[in-house]
Amino acid sequence: MATERSQASPLLNPDFNERLVLMLASAFFNGLTRQECIEISSCGRARTFARDELLYAQGGDAGKLIFLQSGTVKHTQVSSTGNEVLLWMSGAGEPVNVPTGGGSCGHSCSARAMEKCTAMVWDYSRLQALLDQYPQIRTNINRILEGRLTELQERFREMATENVRKRLALVLLRLLKQVGTVSHEGTVVFLSREELGQMAGTTLFTISRVLSKWAEEGVVVSRREAVLVSDLERLELIGNEEA
Repeated sequence: MATERSQASPLLNPDFNERLVLMLASAFFNGLTRQECIEISSCGRARTFARDELLYAQGGDAGKLIFLQSGTVKHTQVSSTGNEVLLWMSGAGEPVNVPTGGGSCGHSCSARAMEKCTAMVWDYSRLQALLDQYPQIRTNINRILEGRLTELQERFREMATENVRKRLALVLLRLLKQVGTVSHEGTVVFLSREELGQMAGTTLFTISRVLSKWAEEGVVVSRREAVLVSDLERLELIGNEEA
């Protein structure tokens, strides 16, 4: 029974070791020892999500903590009129849903896999016991939530004060750090022009016009469902331009 042997000796399992490395590097488990991460990991279970699979839905009960090992997840919110907006992205080594209360609290947005994703999942009933046992996690949760609030404030300010060109550059620079995929040509962000427009607070037409101009200048290579940043230095200069 290979599965039983892996469970009996988790450190001999390559997947377990990879998960442990991600946990130790994650802001969610910051300050915890290797042994503590091993103990926490042993309380969860592995889960795979297919491309386009819904991890959880807006308004649904927050019954589980999902820690992403591979792949990317997009978080969207739908208004009362049915309009959807992309809020942010999660990548490997991040908790997809940061707990803010008990498991009965509803999700404020939906999370969908952009590609095949692997994750560790903990039931909230078990997570509450872990939070009591490892209070450092509560401190980390507060820091993560503060960071997200700061980013949302920055994005709101940018939409109110910056031109579209700079806003798009700043959106791409954040995404490169969060979910960028490095290739020999540059770094790729797998989002459509419409999704980039949602994050930058502008229209599909405007995003297409800016990306086309940047493509002529050699800053990006625009693809159907992705943008490859081929000149990061130039993109950073655009993001730092004064109004």
